[in-house]
Amino acid sequence: MAFVNWLKRHLVVIVGLFTLGYLLLPNVVVTVFSFNNPKGRFNYEWQEFSTDAWTDPCGVADLCGSLSLSLQIALWATLGATLLGAMIAFALVRYRFRARGAVNSLIFLPMAMPEVVMAASLLTLFLNMGVQLGFWTILIAHIMFCLSFVVTAVKARVMSMDPRLEEAARDLYAGPLQTFLRITLPIAAPGIAAGALLAFALSFDDFIITNFNAGSTVTFPMFVWGSAQRGTPVQINVIGTAMFLIAVLLVLASMVISSRRARQKA
Repeated sequence: MAFVNWLKRHLVVIVGLFTLGYLLLPNVVVTVFSFNNPKGRFNYEWQEFSTDAWTDPCGVADLCGSLSLSLQIALWATLGATLLGAMIAFALVRYRFRARGAVNSLIFLPMAMPEVVMAASLLTLFLNMGVQLGFWTILIAHIMFCLSFVVTAVKARVMSMDPRLEEAARDLYAGPLQTFLRITLPIAAPGIAAGALLAFALSFDDFIITNFNAGSTVTFPMFVWGSAQRGTPVQINVIGTAMFLIAVLLVLASMVISSRRARQKA
C-alpha cells in the first residue's frame, strides 16, 4: 500500500523521466557508435572501440564542406528570419490595419503545411522565374519557412509586455529610439532569442525543402542521406554527437546565467 501511494505521488516525475530517456535514446546510440570501428561500409553493428573518427572528423571527402555550407545557410537564414520575424511580430501586436486577421492566419500556414508542398511550390516559383538553384534558393526557402516560427515566438513575448513601462520611459523624456533600446528590446530579447535558436535548428536540420531547391548544392543533411545509400561513415556520428553536446552546454550555460541573475535580484 505504501508503494502504491509513493507511486501515485511520483507518477508524473517517473513518466517524465521515462519520456525524456526515450527522447534521448537516439542521441545515446549516435554517441556510442561514434567510437565504433566498423568492418564494413555501414556503422550499424558494434565491432570494436576506436577513437579514429574523433581524431579525424573530416576524414570523409566533402563531409566538412557540406557541414560548413549548412552552418553558413543556417546562420544567414537565422539572421534574416529573426529580423523580419521580429518586425512582423511587433507590427501584428502593436498596430491595427486592414487584413490584420488574414496576415495572422497566413503566418501559421508554413507551420501547418506539409514541407513537401512548400518545397514543390518554391521549386516551381524558382523555375518559372529562371533562377538557378543553389545556395541562394536554399537560403530564401529557409528564411520563408523559419519566418513563421520566429513570428510566433516573438509575438508571444511582445503580447505579454506591459505597455506602461514604455509609457513611463516616454514620460521621463526618453526618445523613441532610446525607449526601444532600453525598454522594449531587453524585454522582448528572450522571445527573439528563442525564435532565433529555433530558426537555426530548423534551417540546419532541414532536408525536404533543401533537397527540392538545392540543385547540385549539397548540405550536411543531404550528405548524410546520400551516405546512407552507400555506407555510413563514423564521422557522421562524431559530428552529430559534437552538435548535441554543444546544444546541451548552451542550455546549461543559459540556466546558470539565469540562476545567477535571479540570485542577484533577490
